[in-house]
Amino acid sequence: MQVLLPDGWAPPIGYANGIAAEGRIVFVAGQVGWDAQQKFHSADIIPQFDQALQNIIAILAKAGAKPAHICRMTAFCCDKPAYMAARKELGKIWRKHMGTHYPAMTMIFVVDLLDNPGKIELEATAVIPK
Repeated sequence: MQVLLPDGWAPPIGYANGIAAEGRIVFVAGQVGWDAQQKFHSADIIPQFDQALQNIIAILAKAGAKPAHICRMTAFCCDKPAYMAARKELGKIWRKHMGTHYPAMTMIFVVDLLDNPGKIELEATAVIPK
């Protein structure tokens, strides 16, 4: 896996502008902050983010992938003020599960999510090296 940073560009904080990788591709559908039985334990963004990230990691593990194999992640959030207020805590959760691995990421704020009381949904693409 190669992090792509064009010459002269300032390094991004908390994500990569691009990643190049070769291997087996694993696509993970959007994961919300519910458990394996599709039950939310909180309506707050922080525990939902933690659970959604754990869900992605569990799906990747089923394919033999690790969090470090994630090349791209998209986050959909329907509560921008809550997200902005929680960024420090969300960063701690990220580092707990992902360490210092930062894939190419996009954050999209949306009006609502399908699954209530979902506040954030994460989808990922990973590449397991050959």
